[in-house]
Amino acid sequence: MTEPDRAPTLGMHERSDHADFYIRDQRARPATTTPHRHDYFQIQVNLGGDTVQHIGGAVRPFPRHTLAFILPHRLHVIPHPADGKFLLINFTQEFLLPHLQCDPLDLEDVALADAPELAPFRFQEHLDFTLGDDDFAVVQALLERMRHTDRSRTLGAGLQLKGLLLQLIGAVCDLHNEALTALAAQKAERRGRRDALDRVLRYIRDNIASPAMTVRSAAEAAFLSPNYLTHLLRKETGHSFTDLVLERRLRLARTQLLGGNRPVAQIAWSCGFTDEAYFSRRFRLAFGMAPGQFRKQHRSTTNPNTSGN
Repeated sequence: MTEPDRAPTLGMHERSDHADFYIRDQRARPATTTPHRHDYFQIQVNLGGDTVQHIGGAVRPFPRHTLAFILPHRLHVIPHPADGKFLLINFTQEFLLPHLQCDPLDLEDVALADAPELAPFRFQEHLDFTLGDDDFAVVQALLERMRHTDRSRTLGAGLQLKGLLLQLIGAVCDLHNEALTALAAQKAERRGRRDALDRVLRYIRDNIASPAMTVRSAAEAAFLSPNYLTHLLRKETGHSFTDLVLERRLRLARTQLLGGNRPVAQIAWSCGFTDEAYFSRRFRLAFGMAPGQFRKQHRSTTNPNTSGN
């Protein structure tokens, strides 16, 4: 699997014939078969061939007559079978939501009252948008009209395409109204971010002794992009990845200094520091004294007859 930092961020100009809106089936371009992200919105429609979709940290079923709603910059991949049939729609934030001036990474924080169009995109990791035959026939008719209008590109084509797109999103929202409303009430998007953060923190705990741990490797473990992970950490913790790992390492070192007699160099190594001098310098900045002095002072305070390194 492609590492998230190497997973491409695709632009409209790379995967679309138009800069605002584009609709195609699997015959127009080969599917992207490795994890990737776009700087635009995407809707994928499975016309045939059951598979799954990986999106964020979730793996959702993606059977026939299912729609996938993918936010900009969300790492994902749908491994379509060789004989699968699908249709996808690419469009920009400006095309769908020209009134919304915000960073694409903050779309999950926009109130649904201000942008109800975002509902299926925000809750894709929690819900499968699979339609029955009659409902899918309605959606398929909209898709055919989109394809015809996109090919003609007359003066009013952009307005017609936006209207058809809104009808499609509105139809899906109406069919899944109860589930989407419940997820919005539960603030499920925040739960999704907390789950992603938990995966990252678990990875940090499990790999705290590894000097090779990076934001890249943590993002890969949580199926996030490094850019999204950096944004998530700033939003949820106020820290960068580097600062968060350093804090965890220093606190672990502090615990080990208080609870044992191992040499300072061994403790530094077990906490992911390859340079004892750097470890001592960072420890002094965090706790006001060098590691050895910290241990000695604590031991003399709690047990005057005990000394340490």
